[in-house]
Amino acid sequence: MRSLFLVAILMSLHTFLPTTEKAEADPRIAADEWTLVWSDEFQDDGPPNPKNWTYEHGFVRNREYQWYQAENATCRNGLLIIEARKERKLNSFYAAYTSSSLTTQGLHAWRFGRFEMRGRIDTRAGLWPAFWTLGVKGNWPGNGEIDIMEYYRGILLANAAWGTNKKNVARWADSRKPIASFPDADWSNQFHIWRMDWDSNRIEIYVDDMLLNEVDLNKTFNEDREKKNPFREPHYLLLNLAIGGTSGGDPSNTQFPARFEVDYVRVYQKANAR
Repeated sequence: MRSLFLVAILMSLHTFLPTTEKAEADPRIAADEWTLVWSDEFQDDGPPNPKNWTYEHGFVRNREYQWYQAENATCRNGLLIIEARKERKLNSFYAAYTSSSLTTQGLHAWRFGRFEMRGRIDTRAGLWPAFWTLGVKGNWPGNGEIDIMEYYRGILLANAAWGTNKKNVARWADSRKPIASFPDADWSNQFHIWRMDWDSNRIEIYVDDMLLNEVDLNKTFNEDREKKNPFREPHYLLLNLAIGGTSGGDPSNTQFPARFEVDYVRVYQKANAR
């Protein structure tokens, strides 16, 4: 009986440990609160896992300068590397830059949970890295957008956006923190952990456990006729490195290639949220 009891304890503990090689129990996450439900640790060299990620292609949004293509994303030495290059790309338009945007759209989506990414962003002029979500239902902004990490022009952003009564016009709950305000002068050269805690009542967005933004989901109903709340619906993830465009700034004096490096992406949920 004693040996069977010990086996049962070990099996119950195992269910709360990440299943990937690099993922380890996070001391900030109590086993009785969160369970790892999905992650990518980017352990295998080569293209990102096609079971986890697909890609955006071409010119996509915000009048950005880059042509998105899968070739600019690779896994190497335990990191996902999204590389922006200054190179001519002759397509339906003439692009001077290429980069990559990865998404779990059509593969994985979640409603509520703890979303975490450890990464290092390039903060030079003209670069616009992001780790964010979009709702699976409807068109932007009515489907909802959550910017867990967004950076441009010296500013780190943590935002949520939803629909107004005007087409293609969003209501924003945004937070802006200049990276110059961080006490560590070497902040941009280091890896940091971005995290979103999301339930039916609120969204909290952090960097290195510092709260950047808190959004009350009782105030985020779309202002159209349906009045739906896009933050009580499933969302999928995106990782991308954009260049220039409406917010990214001027990259003309920036040396390329530029990199957005990701150590891991993890999604935790509570049992009653799945």
